[in-house]
Amino acid sequence: MTAVAAVPEKPGRIKSFLELVKIEHSIFALPFAYLSAAVALDREGTGIHWVDLLLITIAMVSGRTFAMAANRILDRKIDAQNPRTNNRELVTGAVSVRTAWTGALVSLVVMAVAAGLLNLLCLVLFPLAVIPLVLYPYAKRFTNYPHYVLALAQAVAPVGAWLGITGTFAGSGPAWLLGVAVGLWIGGFDIIYACQDVEIDRRIGVHSTPARWGVRTALHISTVTHVVTFALFVWFGAVVGLGWLWWLGLALTAAAFAYQHIVVTPTDLSKVNRAFFTANGFVAIALFLFALLDLILL
Repeated sequence: MTAVAAVPEKPGRIKSFLELVKIEHSIFALPFAYLSAAVALDREGTGIHWVDLLLITIAMVSGRTFAMAANRILDRKIDAQNPRTNNRELVTGAVSVRTAWTGALVSLVVMAVAAGLLNLLCLVLFPLAVIPLVLYPYAKRFTNYPHYVLALAQAVAPVGAWLGITGTFAGSGPAWLLGVAVGLWIGGFDIIYACQDVEIDRRIGVHSTPARWGVRTALHISTVTHVVTFALFVWFGAVVGLGWLWWLGLALTAAAFAYQHIVVTPTDLSKVNRAFFTANGFVAIALFLFALLDLILL
């Protein structure tokens, strides 16, 4: 009797869509939204608003999902021309454009509903939060610095979380500091990430800092960006009045930043993904946990 080879089961639409938008990467921005919310709650002294925190989580994850889906849809022809990205779900057909648009629009509606349930200010500002999310995919078509458009999109999370808790701009200075820091952190790493595609980007006309200035200069620009990021984290801690636990967490963050810039060099980009998952995941979780412990214990 001839054995029949098993046919691999094709992933379902939802699973393929979640892989398309890399839902697990929400971990990078979400802790900073929680950190901003925690500081706002600490200043209000009204206890933990569990429902608000849940709505903030829903708004942040759905907003990021919309942004990623829109980015993949708008970039699918570019992705098809790049050997590093030509196995993405919209290129291979694992996810249809229709499914991707459906997921993006559903995520956008969920984000709007969550914003409205938080408070009126969040609902009114919701369109402004969406603009940089939509603008980023187009930025690489007209500017050599799309990474800083991404930074603007990422900066929304801490500010939005603060407004979700307080419903007012009054006293929101720490959230803006944290937002700019988080944005520059992600933008600085996006420059490193784009170094992988310099040659193909130049050939097909995609704009980026590495494509314009070369890998070595781009890595220097990323380093400067992360130095500014670290300075803003220091400023944030000083403004909020955080204690030694925060500064310990920040010291560990400095080590993670240094690791990123040591393992990725102009002549060796093989460790970019390791720097992305290891260092960035560590920075987000460590800073949130150390700050939370500081707020609770000190």
